[in-house]
Amino acid sequence: MLRRLVVDRRRWLEPQEFEDAFAACSLLPGPASTQLAIYCARRVGGPAGAVVGGLGFIVPAVVLIVALSVLFLAASPPAWVRGAGAGAGAAVPAVAVAAAAALLGPSWARTRSLPGRRLRWGVYVCLGVAAASALGAYVAFVLLGCGLAELVIAGALPAIRDRHAVLFPAPALAAAGAPGGLGALAWVAFKVGALSFGGGFVIIPLMRGDAVHTYHWMTSTQFLSAVALGQVTPGPVVATVAAVGYAAHGVAGAALGATIAFLPSFLLVLCGGQHFERLRYARPAQRFLDGAGPAALGSIVGAAIPLAAALHEGWQFAILAAAVVALLAARLPIVPTLLTAGLAGAIIALAGGPLP
Repeated sequence: MLRRLVVDRRRWLEPQEFEDAFAACSLLPGPASTQLAIYCARRVGGPAGAVVGGLGFIVPAVVLIVALSVLFLAASPPAWVRGAGAGAGAAVPAVAVAAAAALLGPSWARTRSLPGRRLRWGVYVCLGVAAASALGAYVAFVLLGCGLAELVIAGALPAIRDRHAVLFPAPALAAAGAPGGLGALAWVAFKVGALSFGGGFVIIPLMRGDAVHTYHWMTSTQFLSAVALGQVTPGPVVATVAAVGYAAHGVAGAALGATIAFLPSFLLVLCGGQHFERLRYARPAQRFLDGAGPAALGSIVGAAIPLAAALHEGWQFAILAAAVVALLAARLPIVPTLLTAGLAGAIIALAGGPLP
């Protein structure tokens, strides 16, 4: 859609420049769709255009998610709301597996010309699965470790001295000790915005451990509802962090979480956009993603394990099974599947069925 608007209709960018920008954004940490939208806006209107275009891409999704969070994350929501959230949330593990399945094939295909990398690819995927299912909030460090391991093995680590070769979020490590309250929320949001590779669903294992177990901002059921909200609303999936921020500190927390989560995307494009063509061919950036990318995809699969374990009622497992069939076998779209699951949950709740 963005290409049709920017290249074909408006002719703001040449086709090759758009493809180069897309490839470069895929190498960067953070939400690639957001970064690409900011880059296109930067090409049209400079730094001010990047800010305006980026906000236009992000703000509607954040506002909508916060509005829905007020309803779904209320202390005592109506029964049908709880049922709808529990129903849609029950389908989320299937959505995670479907998202990973769609990405694992192309990722594996890129290793066919390099047989020696296939074994490492499998190891990185397995590490991602294990980290997401067992380590929770610390999965980000596993992703970084896999990327660094591939750099070392490929002998590309010294090239990082070139500050434009790869935009690596090393300052994130210094924030690991962020204190509780708003500091903790800021750290969680930063991890979501700066340490996610391989698609929006990587944010699930990044957020779940902190939001549910470490800081107890929300229950597992509420987290599943928040992830579902991020899927059924338009805009970047990373906007889901606004729901976590709302659960932690209300509207102010939602605004803070969204601001910090998307800030790295603005900084990466504003400070490094002129080097995107160079980044696409930068060996260290590609090698880092060769390690972090498969691990991120594995973490999406691993995230489905604790998400499924968070289900409580028998009818939720029935919805999960139906969602698996719909998404993986019938290949139905994600949003209608989630909406149908939410409707089923609302009907069960209105009929007096048990709620988690």
